[in-house]
Amino acid sequence: MAMRDIFLKRRDKESATAGNGAVAVIGNGERLAMLDAFESSDLAWFWSTDAEGRVNYLSPNAAERFGEDFQILGCPLTDLLETVAEDGVSSGERPLNFFLSSHTKIQDQVAKLLVGGTQEWWSLTGRPYFDQDHQFCGFRGSAKDISSQFQRQLDQTRLAQFDDLTGLANRHRMQTRLESILSAFRVSRRSCALIMLDLDKFKAVNDRLGHPAGDELLRQVAQRLRGILVSPAEIGRLGGDEFQVIIPDMDDRGLLGDLAKKIIQMLSQPYDLHGDRAVIGASVGIAISPYDGETPADLVKNADLALYASKGGGRGQYRFFASDLANAAQRQREIGEELRGALANDQLAMSYQPIVRGSDNTVVAFEALLRWEHPQLGAISPATFVPIAEELNLTARLGEWSLRRACQEAAAWPGDLRVTVNVTPQLFFSGMLVPAVEEALEASGLRANRLELEVSEGVFMGESSQVDKIFARLAKRGVRLTLDDFGKGYSSLAFLRRAPFEKIKIDQGFVRGCTRVDSSNAAIISAIVSLAKALDMETTAAGVEAMDELSTVLQQGATYIQGFIYSRPVPQEVVLEKLEGGDFVFQPVGPEHHRAERRTVLLRIGVYHENDRYEATLRNLSRTGALIEGLLDVPVGTDLVLDLGGGQLAVATVRRSQDATQGVEFETPLISDGANGLCTRHRVSPQQMAAAGFGQAAGGIAEGMGQGRRRFIQVDLSATSSRAA
Repeated sequence: MAMRDIFLKRRDKESATAGNGAVAVIGNGERLAMLDAFESSDLAWFWSTDAEGRVNYLSPNAAERFGEDFQILGCPLTDLLETVAEDGVSSGERPLNFFLSSHTKIQDQVAKLLVGGTQEWWSLTGRPYFDQDHQFCGFRGSAKDISSQFQRQLDQTRLAQFDDLTGLANRHRMQTRLESILSAFRVSRRSCALIMLDLDKFKAVNDRLGHPAGDELLRQVAQRLRGILVSPAEIGRLGGDEFQVIIPDMDDRGLLGDLAKKIIQMLSQPYDLHGDRAVIGASVGIAISPYDGETPADLVKNADLALYASKGGGRGQYRFFASDLANAAQRQREIGEELRGALANDQLAMSYQPIVRGSDNTVVAFEALLRWEHPQLGAISPATFVPIAEELNLTARLGEWSLRRACQEAAAWPGDLRVTVNVTPQLFFSGMLVPAVEEALEASGLRANRLELEVSEGVFMGESSQVDKIFARLAKRGVRLTLDDFGKGYSSLAFLRRAPFEKIKIDQGFVRGCTRVDSSNAAIISAIVSLAKALDMETTAAGVEAMDELSTVLQQGATYIQGFIYSRPVPQEVVLEKLEGGDFVFQPVGPEHHRAERRTVLLRIGVYHENDRYEATLRNLSRTGALIEGLLDVPVGTDLVLDLGGGQLAVATVRRSQDATQGVEFETPLISDGANGLCTRHRVSPQQMAAAGFGQAAGGIAEGMGQGRRRFIQVDLSATSSRAA
């Protein structure tokens, strides 16, 4: 019987008894009237359930919240209400059915209405009740509408935990979430990936288009990240142009690498900022718990180091944390401190790579490439110091120096040979490009039509009228213009229509793999060549290294070829020596076929076979295999486990074996670490390795095995091997 019916029957009985002259319970009728008035006032309502959790009473005013047509009596209470946490999210830790099934007292539990079409929250209180035989009969309790208060609380919570500009979680919330996840995962050794990302060239957007445009760009970045990353991933903005992503139960570096590439690709697409167009990039660093840190502080620090390494490696990259990154970060800081002095101390130089006419192998130009020979640190790659120069706002100065030196040295070349110089967006928009070009030409005496400037699509992110004026001034001066790395970013025909380009440079990424049957790169090269011809432009295919690549790009109609197949970059004296004899022909020399890139390494590794551990030297690492030296007469077909360090175990099969050298094929191909390195898809924790018997001392044997049972002989080739590393 429903609670209200009990009240009504009791009240009728009391009234009748009083009318017959019997002694009435003083105040009972008034008490029930007060209960009716209390229910009608909406100060609070009453509710009750049976032993199965089905509603058998709910105050009429409360029942109206669910709609007239909804049948409340007999409906499970959990179908009407759902307990929520303080942030309004469904509470998974102590849901309503837990209280009901465990007969636990409910005290001021926030619950959200699930039906009725209104956004309401109630405060729910209740106790279990029992019959005379102590059998559970259900719950009785009260509820009140706290929607207004709770909404204010949600708003305050959101202000405290979410970023006003983007709506993403803020630094405080991300820190709290990471601490909670790592604490919960520590005992079970579950993994958690942490991604740190930083926007490249964001400062340039703020400087050129203003902070409102920068804010709009950040909102669009957040929107794109939401489209890429789905639950259980949580995205946060830490401040400025720094973002963070937490992905619980993720340690697959293959999937994480693919995700990082997708993030970089999507964030690099053009942005429409109230009529202005902007192109930025992104750099990504990744660390994974428990391998790269078990505490939030360690994981964040190591993800930051990986991000720093990806920015230092040329930006627009991703990088996984590795133990050597701390040393690399320190080295980059040292390089930054030395870079300013390098300009003043004449430590910089130019090298030149020929650009050859494909029809007759005749050189028509040389690309000027900046080099830095440090007296203590040795040769420092542009991929290392150019990103550092961007951080220090030195790229414009480096660009001016490169223009002057390239023009000065090209003036000594015979004939009409051109020199091509890369122009960064920083120099392009510095206001110094045109004066620097004019000064370099005047000082060197080089004719303007022998100077070719290569500009990337990044210059089009600026204000269009300013871009057009700069191009017009350069064209009037007679300087040639090339659109660099066409196809690498998000090329638009509007670029080609607006700027007076004479040549399109095909990005070397399309040359790589263009000979594979399953690749569409050859078709893309053909399309770019056809577009250039239609616009009366020439093309240069960059990065050609193998004879089959050369044949393919020539078949597709590329005008000029550049790459190692003709020459690596060489200093000025080598160029002059070649040209002084009147030899303008470069014959192609290279492997017949492009093959998977092998990295020349020299690394001591552990090799496991059955219960034995050996040490060997790893050379010529590729995605699919490697060369190892140090074990005598290992039969073809032998299965080995290579310990590459840092928990990276690679199962491999011997495919070639001669004396103490074996060529092995990996069971699972290695993946890119995002920065010209290779790594295993998964790792094994130190605890797992110890439990499996890995990590014994060099030449050690698992317990229970005798020395005489070792199958292979380990030899030291370090002193006698003449093979080139």
